[in-house]
Amino acid sequence: MLCSLLIPALFLSGILCVCLVVLLWGIRLWIQQRKNQLISAGKDGKRPLLVAFFHPYCNAGGGGERVLWCAIRTLQKKYRNITCVVYTGDRDATAEEIVEGAFRRFNIKLTHPVKFVFLENRYLVEASLYPHFTLLGQSLGSVFLGWEALLKCVPDIYIDSMGYAFTLPLFKYLGGCCVGCYVHYPTISTDMLSVVRNQDTRFNNAAFITNSPLFSKFKLAYYYFFALMYGLVGSCSDVIMVNSSWTLNHILSLWRAGACTSVVYPPCDVQTFLDIPLEEEKSTTEYSIVSVSQFRPEKDHPLQIRAFAKLLKEKRLGQQPSLKLILIGGCRNQQDEERVKNLKRLCEDLGVSENVTFRINVPFEELKRHLAEATIGLHTMWNEHFGIGVVECMAAGTVILAHNSGGPKLDIVVPYEGCITGFLAENEDNYADMMAYILTLSPEKRLEIRENARRSVHRFSDQHFEETFLLSVEPLFK
Repeated sequence: MLCSLLIPALFLSGILCVCLVVLLWGIRLWIQQRKNQLISAGKDGKRPLLVAFFHPYCNAGGGGERVLWCAIRTLQKKYRNITCVVYTGDRDATAEEIVEGAFRRFNIKLTHPVKFVFLENRYLVEASLYPHFTLLGQSLGSVFLGWEALLKCVPDIYIDSMGYAFTLPLFKYLGGCCVGCYVHYPTISTDMLSVVRNQDTRFNNAAFITNSPLFSKFKLAYYYFFALMYGLVGSCSDVIMVNSSWTLNHILSLWRAGACTSVVYPPCDVQTFLDIPLEEEKSTTEYSIVSVSQFRPEKDHPLQIRAFAKLLKEKRLGQQPSLKLILIGGCRNQQDEERVKNLKRLCEDLGVSENVTFRINVPFEELKRHLAEATIGLHTMWNEHFGIGVVECMAAGTVILAHNSGGPKLDIVVPYEGCITGFLAENEDNYADMMAYILTLSPEKRLEIRENARRSVHRFSDQHFEETFLLSVEPLFK
């Protein structure tokens, strides 16, 4: 009886597979027809090459956005007959305002106009929409958002510049595009698997899960399944760029596409900060400690505030000048704004409100001024994929104190020509101790560290990014 059922089942499965292939092929042909209808020839009679970047939050002020605008500027300088397209969900701003924002925040001026495709369903990738199974929910949401993008504009070359790997097969197999990606941070990493396996409580691994062996095992199985799917969709990319050695190790482990994977350090506007005169400190009545990062949970601003409060409470500096902590960052949405309110409440609870200043979405010149005046640059994100803010602090002449993990540990705050370039810490006590140590160093010793750090950051310049980026994306233009 089983044999009599097996043959019809196999036959039916074969028919369904053929129908699925035909359906997908039909969709691909339909999309190609739309592409030919929507794109017209240029003045020279040739159709421009459409290069599209998938960046739903292109008007945010983070390091990922700086990579986007530098990449577009680089391609515009190199290739004449191209039109750059940005898929964005920033419908509250006009195209002109977005381009002006890129110049105001990052000092980046584009040489040619950019076409913006405004997406209506960006809410599908908002973490708040998926209180549970967030990774899977956001990834599936990105597929629907990517489908909207594909229907509105079919490019020749598609580059995911924000980490939505599940859109890659959509544009490659249905859109018929050459596809590439710039990975700032793997959606899932072997470190995340280790956190769940070891039942460690983190911002993305709640206490009620770590306290339950059953929930932990279920979440671990879910993570392994997601990692498998993430590896499959990522491996279909023709070009893979990663921003650091830490990200490279994880992507090679998950995607297993080493032949087309390369490290392209993100562009940091080091020259602008290097123009700040580096002088020996003069006597002052106040030291400032500056943090530069978006107000997102993984940046761990509470750790900065608690460590700073401990530094003040224990009076580690004796009769030294007063201290001020300045938190500079961008807010993308209402969640980020609420997070800032919570941080301000934390300052009140710890009694340090008068010593902590928040600066939200500041202009570039103000950012530069704060860094020029700061003594310490502070960074606390665990396993930061790279850390553009860390580089900027070093270039500006602050003594950097970063987290002992990820990009800062492997690529940035490393000895340069045998000389120390900064310091690393891991927890509240470490940070408080290291801040106290840095502030008790002589001005001459701090100046020596700042000079070493400045010499080391040239490898993260815009020019170096342009060279490595063009070399990496070259296969997409052949």
